Amino acid sequence: MSTDIRVRYAPSPTGHLHIGNARTALFNYLYAKHNNGKFIIRIEDTDVKRNIAGGEESQLKYLKWLGIEWDESIDVGGEYGPYRQTERLDLYRKYTQELLDKGLAYRCFCTEEELEQEREEQSARGETPRYSGKHRDLTPEQISAFEAEGRVASIRFRVPEERTYTFDDMVKGTISFNSKESGDFVIVKKDGIPTYNYAVAVDDHLMKISHVLRGEDHISNTPRQLMIYEALGWEPPQFGHMTLIVNENHKKLSKRDESVIQFIEQYDQLGYLPEAMFNFISLLGWSPEGEEEIFSQEQLISIFDTKRLSKSPAVFDTHKLAHLNNHYIKHADPERIAEMAIPHLQKAGLISSELSAEQKEWAYTLVHLYQEQMNSASDIVELSEVFFRSEIELETEGAAVLAEEQVPTVLKAFADKVQASEEFTPSKMAALIKEVQKETGFKGKQLFMPIRVALTGQTHGRDLNQTIVLLGRDTVIERLLARVNKLIQ
Repeated sequence: MSTDIRVRYAPSPTGHLHIGNARTALFNYLYAKHNNGKFIIRIEDTDVKRNIAGGEESQLKYLKWLGIEWDESIDVGGEYGPYRQTERLDLYRKYTQELLDKGLAYRCFCTEEELEQEREEQSARGETPRYSGKHRDLTPEQISAFEAEGRVASIRFRVPEERTYTFDDMVKGTISFNSKESGDFVIVKKDGIPTYNYAVAVDDHLMKISHVLRGEDHISNTPRQLMIYEALGWEPPQFGHMTLIVNENHKKLSKRDESVIQFIEQYDQLGYLPEAMFNFISLLGWSPEGEEEIFSQEQLISIFDTKRLSKSPAVFDTHKLAHLNNHYIKHADPERIAEMAIPHLQKAGLISSELSAEQKEWAYTLVHLYQEQMNSASDIVELSEVFFRSEIELETEGAAVLAEEQVPTVLKAFADKVQASEEFTPSKMAALIKEVQKETGFKGKQLFMPIRVALTGQTHGRDLNQTIVLLGRDTVIERLLARVNKLIQ
């Protein structure tokens, strides 16, 4: 194994970037950058039937969206390519032939029906289903007979008997497997395509991968890969298996679990900031020293240490994610947040898809008013709904406020002043409210609260003067006078 740090993330283009895969990529990226190493992306596309159109592009797009950059891959090249497995078939054939020549692999002509029957019989006997090895030692005559029938062979690895395979896992410590737990496994399918464990071992060796950080669901793959390494006389990389991500009920995340949004693309669409997602994902199964949880990418690269990878499942805490994203939104450029939030208002049909300069300025101001409250840019729709109502619905507290005897006087006085004022700005609204205070003698909650409730139906909200201006002069006067009329009837 090379002393240079070289790690890889190897997605299959069978779907979009899942939160668990994003974590694998991110931890490998942090490990590489912390150690001045190389981060490689290899596309494992040999499961041709499951590959989806655009899957490869989507994976790379959302890794970049997260802020993850790579040193070698299909789009940037590198000296260990090709970086797409279906373009490496000649390489696999070379090593397959070597294994066949050494008697470490063999051709198996079993049909799927025969293998299924074998598995059923083993299960009926209470045995763990595995390949029996029935074609382990075929004679040349038997091979010729099968070929004459038109059978196509797969190629199986000859698993050594009663061998213990041990490796020192970077997260879990020493792990051992006995070879008797595995039957002879297929390394090349009947269509000539290598299987996962075989291609991965060959690729990791040829690409000089020094460390393999991946999810613990891959632990059972490791002994098979170690067998391939041993058979070909190669030194294996160092393995590290990260704990699974679980939901808040401590159940393993499944793609059917609707309690957690699981694909990075969805977070982008909802208006999460990539730097917040990067920060949040980095804390899924890894913890820094101290209590701080908000870090820039540069800080995370500096402090990342595999010794602090958790041995317990990583809980996907949706509240923590909301808190983190809110922090990043609050500190972000208001124009950036407006550009993210306005499309959500448009999609909801609340504002026009084509905005004039005046409408755009209004929308920017609206978003800025709620920026500190937003956990995602899509929150703007619910937060700002008071500006798009045709009628005001009173909360229980609001009804109590409007039942106070001074309310009609305050609302009528303020409506008259808004109507008479040529200027309609937040500062002017503040001045007009002060004038009402002087004229009526009402102040504090007796003054501000009725105005807010009459205009929004709410007892709490954002800056009142800015809210008034965003509602617009006509709407403000209409809502105030309508409420006065209801109260004096």
